[in-house]
Amino acid sequence: MVARRSVYTMRRMAEVQPIKEQSSWILSWLPSWCPTSPSQLKDAEEKMLKSVKQPFSRQHVRLSNNNYLWTLAFSTHPQPHSPPHTPTQPRPPLVLLHGFGGGVALWAQNLDALSSIGPVYALDLLGFGRSSRPQFTAHPEGAEEQFVEALEEWREKVGLEEMVLLGHNLGGYLSAAYTLKYPHRVKHLLLVEPWGFPARPENPNHNSIPVWIRAMGAFMSPFNPLAGLRLAGPLGPMLVQMIRSDFKQKYSSVFDDNTVSDYIYHLNAQTPSGETAFKNMTIPYGWAVRPMLERIDQVRADIPISFIYGSRSSIDSDSGYAFKKTRQDVEIRVIRGAGHYVFADQPDDFNQTVLQILASREKKSEGQEGMKQRELPQLDGTQEGTEVN
Repeated sequence: MVARRSVYTMRRMAEVQPIKEQSSWILSWLPSWCPTSPSQLKDAEEKMLKSVKQPFSRQHVRLSNNNYLWTLAFSTHPQPHSPPHTPTQPRPPLVLLHGFGGGVALWAQNLDALSSIGPVYALDLLGFGRSSRPQFTAHPEGAEEQFVEALEEWREKVGLEEMVLLGHNLGGYLSAAYTLKYPHRVKHLLLVEPWGFPARPENPNHNSIPVWIRAMGAFMSPFNPLAGLRLAGPLGPMLVQMIRSDFKQKYSSVFDDNTVSDYIYHLNAQTPSGETAFKNMTIPYGWAVRPMLERIDQVRADIPISFIYGSRSSIDSDSGYAFKKTRQDVEIRVIRGAGHYVFADQPDDFNQTVLQILASREKKSEGQEGMKQRELPQLDGTQEGTEVN
């Protein structure tokens, strides 16, 4: 059974108010210096999500230790323009995990298309967005485990038996880490421009890094990656607009103002919880302490793995092709004209690529199931899945 009913699953609920977290005097001072607050983040997110046409529910899914993951859930009802093919088995829900410094609303140009064929969940990772922002351990392996265990507890609370994991950047890394620990819960692993796969070169070419970046990196190394955004105080929103002006272009078909940059600012001007965990999982300049490429070959052989890259991305596809040398069935797609934020740079191509990958794997899976039924005709009963709405 792909999904079971639970109090959280795919139905509209009154929004649960997050529990206030304890903070030091420094953190309590930050809101007065930074023009942000949880309510402003909520407003910025809602403005982003106004472009989404399909109905969805939103809620804080409660976890242990007063933690919660902010979740958007799209129903299983077929959409008017869905493909005519109806699978014999319910589709496993597609779960979207954003990257470092991101949040659920960055999928605004993808949610309608991806939810057209089945259930979709998008959630803010622990320590990011509108999810709880706990204190993470300083140990890299322990921080990774906290992320993974929060996702597993979320799965249990929502009531999913299996899911298709699609992760971008840090979300890709954590999707792979989750799949390594809970392989029986993952039907398909889609890695979109994943962070943290290659190991740091023994002799990195520092000469290729501009001097000012090396100097800034040395100065900022004791701090979190986005500390400068918070230290800028009232100038923070303007700083985001200047430094990440590209996001306005990425979402220009949906917004013609500073909606996206405002959302990004409020995402990252809050308490740096997941950001701190990410810092503890990295070594200069952004390499993973525990490279995923050294472990991903341990993913169970029957779990399909697909990589999606942008042709103009700063993250090259070498890791995907290196892994493919040891596992021939790995699928690699490169979307032309897209950078690291491939889902925002070329949203239509990205959506079509994801749907094609899922349809192809589904067809292959159904073919294998059909062969099994022909070989064992006495096992002709179909497994009944519970529809959730």
